[in-house]
Amino acid sequence: MSRGFVKEGDQEEVPMVPPRADLPPGVTNYVTPEGMDLLLTERESLICQREQVDRTQENERRIAVNFINAKLQLLEQRISGARVINPDEQPHDEVRFGATVTLRIEATGTCQDFRIVGVDEADIAKGKISFLSPLARALIHKIAGDRVVIRMGREERSFVIIRIAYR
Repeated sequence: MSRGFVKEGDQEEVPMVPPRADLPPGVTNYVTPEGMDLLLTERESLICQREQVDRTQENERRIAVNFINAKLQLLEQRISGARVINPDEQPHDEVRFGATVTLRIEATGTCQDFRIVGVDEADIAKGKISFLSPLARALIHKIAGDRVVIRMGREERSFVIIRIAYR
């Protein structure tokens, strides 16, 4: 039935779903094995939420189910396009996807670890950076001892690769 023949009060709200982490069109969605597990766990959680929606208020139920279905649709697109990269299969002497890289920040002399992961796994508070981030892109294909310089706004930051590890 055309929406023109539906009473205004009966029209459902279009769910506003927060977008997933940015993945430019045409870019492969690389994920670690742990990242794929997280995506699959998130899918199971959304399916459980959908099954547990309160069924006493029909209008609220439809809105909640539509919202969960919209989130599931975005998640399914992300999962179907994912390519799992096993860090154990990467060359261990250079930085690649899945590497944990220990960097010495030249300005302060302090060291910090960063793991290069998929866009859905990235969490800077946990030291996980997206493979699309400027730092990760500057590190890819480098080896221990290499110096990396990235521009951040008006300043440049220099790092030295101390260690590369795959877990």
